[in-house]
Amino acid sequence: MEITNARYAGILFHLTSIRTRYGIGDMGKEACRFADKLHRTGATLWQILPLGPTGYGNSPYASRSTFAGNELLIDLESLVSDGWLSAEDIASPPLFDKDHVEFDKVRAYKLPLLKKAAAAFLEKGGKNEKEYRKFRKDNAFWLDGYAVFMTLYDEKYHDARWMLWSDKYSPQTLRKYSAEAETYRVLQYFFLRQWLKLKEYVNSLGIKIIGDIPIFVGADSADTWSNIELFKTDAKGGYSAVSGVPPDNFSATGQRWGNPVYDWKKHEETGFAWWIARIRKQLEFCDIIRIDHFRGFDAYWEVKASCPTAEHGRWVKAPGKAFFRTLEKELGHLPIIAEDLGFMTDSVKALRKNNHLPGMKIFQFGFTSLPDGSLNTYDDFLAHNWDEDFVAYPGTHDNETFLGWYRSQDELTRHNVREYLASDDNEIVWSMMRVLMQSHAGWAIVPLQDILELGNEARMNTPSTCNEINWSWMVDIDRLDDYRISRFTHLVKISGRNGMTFTEKLKELEKQ
Repeated sequence: MEITNARYAGILFHLTSIRTRYGIGDMGKEACRFADKLHRTGATLWQILPLGPTGYGNSPYASRSTFAGNELLIDLESLVSDGWLSAEDIASPPLFDKDHVEFDKVRAYKLPLLKKAAAAFLEKGGKNEKEYRKFRKDNAFWLDGYAVFMTLYDEKYHDARWMLWSDKYSPQTLRKYSAEAETYRVLQYFFLRQWLKLKEYVNSLGIKIIGDIPIFVGADSADTWSNIELFKTDAKGGYSAVSGVPPDNFSATGQRWGNPVYDWKKHEETGFAWWIARIRKQLEFCDIIRIDHFRGFDAYWEVKASCPTAEHGRWVKAPGKAFFRTLEKELGHLPIIAEDLGFMTDSVKALRKNNHLPGMKIFQFGFTSLPDGSLNTYDDFLAHNWDEDFVAYPGTHDNETFLGWYRSQDELTRHNVREYLASDDNEIVWSMMRVLMQSHAGWAIVPLQDILELGNEARMNTPSTCNEINWSWMVDIDRLDDYRISRFTHLVKISGRNGMTFTEKLKELEKQ
């Protein structure tokens, strides 16, 4: 991504977290209302989490497809306006939890309605038929496999572990279930139409959308079912190796993520065609992409699939230089943010810098102490040490909220935080945001939870856990009220984070 002397501010807030009467956020009017509120702050970036259909554990980082959109994000009211559902169909939704998405309950309510709308569309597509045929043709390279995969998962096997299926991926399988799979093709058409309409509205406000993709894909996904040759497998066709991270101060056995690892030799032989298609599709969804676990393009931690933990893995080199050279040749300028947290070697840093990709800094990580208990002012994660080629966050979706983090620290750390921010407990969150926004980092992005000054009851995810609370946080966007908009607007203004260079700002003032 091009690095200029323009400075940007944004808010991190995923669509599922927007409270609606249908139990989950969607691409409807409440999303547009949030964009309006974001616009009022003067910030020009809206960061979201991956948009794909979630699998086990509801994690957007463990999607059923890296190309598809999450059907649960489809706005039912728009389907009524389009004539595919009646007002009576959505008049009496169940009573949902107001603070958390009840994913199973939402699926049980929304999916039958979505399928009813798809059936109505197939019966009387009318003026949309030509557009739909073009959508099918343009997306056939992933859409047919995904639609059949979801049909088999949903209606025949009721289990996404396709390794146990008798129906293997083949042209014959795609033809056999093509008619039944039409419903899921239509749902993806609905998703893309609604998403592009929302994106067009957000962009019209001068706001860019930052999307997110994990470097790896789910083991039980349409991606692996349709493209198993691109992953490392054994003689029986099962995964021979999976991804993770080695042991560290937080885990003596490391983390065994369980995602299949790429056979990079195969990807190189195809000119990285699958990856090019993946990035191109994501750039249809978003203006900028954050890639999770960027260091995996230089080297990744590989664990034998038979190992239950990750301590006996090994570092395996990946063809990062050739990969990004090919991407840029095919797609041009790469608007990518590199998630470069964790163990970074000189070669990983060089890969990021040589491709002009901004990295990430997390404010919460900065408060290490010297032996005498004083603050280690040389810590790379302290705001005064950040360079312009970084995107700064208080924390990400995997961290505690800032207030939750602050309250969980020992008294010495809280003292150092107060000293660094020149703040008391009452203003600690806004003082953090002021320092973050006035840092040298080119981009400053704040989770909505921090602007609302919420504690860990609003945490999005706790890594290495799987439960019904992760990814489920939801809030009424009216909590982002005039008071908080005004305070955040002030921070955007005094830090010059309006997305303009100094020269552009002067030209704008001259026009006035």
